[in-house]
Amino acid sequence: MALILASASAIRRSMLEAAGVEFSVAAAGIDEGALKKEGSAAAVAQRLADAKALAVSRGNGEDVVIGSDSLVSVDGRRFDKPADRAQAAEHLRFFSGKAMVLTSAVAVAHGGQIEWRHADSATLKVRGLSDAFIAQYLDAEWPDVAYCVGVFRLEGRGVQLFEAIEGDYFTVLGMPLLPLLCELRGRGLAPE
Repeated sequence: MALILASASAIRRSMLEAAGVEFSVAAAGIDEGALKKEGSAAAVAQRLADAKALAVSRGNGEDVVIGSDSLVSVDGRRFDKPADRAQAAEHLRFFSGKAMVLTSAVAVAHGGQIEWRHADSATLKVRGLSDAFIAQYLDAEWPDVAYCVGVFRLEGRGVQLFEAIEGDYFTVLGMPLLPLLCELRGRGLAPE
């Protein structure tokens, strides 16, 4: 029995690697747009995580598959990854001075069935961002943040967007790692 991460996310891979977990990667290739239509941020993030885990699990017999996804909402509006740099700047201008809620979900599938799931949210208070700062920030971080919901990498210059963060660090990075590690240890798939 092997462990597979159903995600192309570099940060999710690096979190598991840093924790000493052995795994392989298989991108899920699901239609995310169809799954994002209805529900709360937590429900949608969980639906996406489940779908990713199931898509890979169905083709991998006895392997255990991790699916994970994150959503950002500000003032009740959900945001996807920016389509281009201009949209990234629009998002950052909208986020300026507001509270961003980042919801991350994770699911574990085995034998084509979801056997465990967990979702968590963090609130990030975005400081006031000037147009000059946004331009400088995107000069330094684009295109790396094009793949990031919320247009930031907390482990990089994205930390400069915020004046306060309430919630779990790993949730903000994109996967509730501590509950996942507990689940994987129970399955003998993470160091004891």
